[in-house]
Amino acid sequence: MENYDVLVLGAGAAGLFCAGEAVRRGRRVLVLDHAARPGEKIRISGGGRCNFTNRELTRQNAAERFLSENPRFALSALSRFTPADFIARIETAGIAWHEKHRGQLFCDGKAGQVVEMLLAPLRQGGELRLGTTVETVSATAGGFEVVTDSGTIRTDRLVVATGGKSIPKMGASGLGYRIAEAFGLRLTETRPGLVPLTFAEQDLGRIAPLAGLALPVRIGHGRTRFDEDLLFTHRGLSGPAVLQISNYWREGEAIAVDLAPGRDIGAELAAMRQQAGRGALHNALGRLLPEKLAALMVAEAGLGGRLADQSNRVLDALGGQIGHWVLRPVGSEGYRTAEVTLGGVATDGLDARTMEARAVPGLFFIGEVVDVTGWLGGYNFQWAWASAWAAGQVV
Repeated sequence: MENYDVLVLGAGAAGLFCAGEAVRRGRRVLVLDHAARPGEKIRISGGGRCNFTNRELTRQNAAERFLSENPRFALSALSRFTPADFIARIETAGIAWHEKHRGQLFCDGKAGQVVEMLLAPLRQGGELRLGTTVETVSATAGGFEVVTDSGTIRTDRLVVATGGKSIPKMGASGLGYRIAEAFGLRLTETRPGLVPLTFAEQDLGRIAPLAGLALPVRIGHGRTRFDEDLLFTHRGLSGPAVLQISNYWREGEAIAVDLAPGRDIGAELAAMRQQAGRGALHNALGRLLPEKLAALMVAEAGLGGRLADQSNRVLDALGGQIGHWVLRPVGSEGYRTAEVTLGGVATDGLDARTMEARAVPGLFFIGEVVDVTGWLGGYNFQWAWASAWAAGQVV
């Protein structure tokens, strides 16, 4: 039987970072993963350039930008290992980076640079074992015993960093949830997050002709609003705006889209009316919005004819519809394309400072497997780094 001080299950962002912290503290560490390569979600993130953090994240806004049964749970880890701390690691590793949008930071080069940075400490004093399946996990006197398809491993500290259910083709599974339940930890409901939304056939027929069209919008659900780009697809809606709002939306609920945020389309059309001549209303609106979208808005309003023949009241109503276009998705594209998993190991069973299970000393849960999910744009990676750092200081 092999023996290690720390055994980390999962060679993703959280698992590798936690393992590196433990190695720096002189611990004998093994990282296990059933995948063929480490850090696969890191490699594909940010279009292959890894949106590794968001510099707009602060202690003051963290509870708003992370979803959880207890949004304040994440504050301890996030305030002790900040975006600035991870940027310092990136710069020490010689990785060039840039800011693209709303604090989102990306590598200038390939995302594989971040993976290599995370692997470097393991080469100094740890071990990474890939292509290994975990069969059972059990508690022993003073530690844990993990049976794999290649043998049994005993460890003093067990860190579960197995991620969620998103993108199963990359090997996502429910292993972390099964381990949590086996040790008596509660789970919150899990569902796909940061995911495109889909529509019923009758509604899809209306918007399918717009597939491929993208434009900046303000999207809302309840009191939540995002100003981001929306993308029409053959299945429904995608783009950053929709991925963001998907975390708040539930089946059967509606979303509202302002197709011209900050503008008064009714007033703009009225100002054009004197010069419109015999021009059709949809052609005039096509100067203010993409032509196909303009035609759809006019048709949905039941309007037609010339712009010159429309009253202010009619144009104001059309502008109101464009500013508050209500849509009712029927579902999402599911875990197949979801960037994250909402829900997971309930935070009331974990110590916020260390990520250790309160009732099971030596057992830790970090990263996506925990019921903490951030906004799009580097927030989930920052949670991975912060929660991994918190556990890495004590394992």
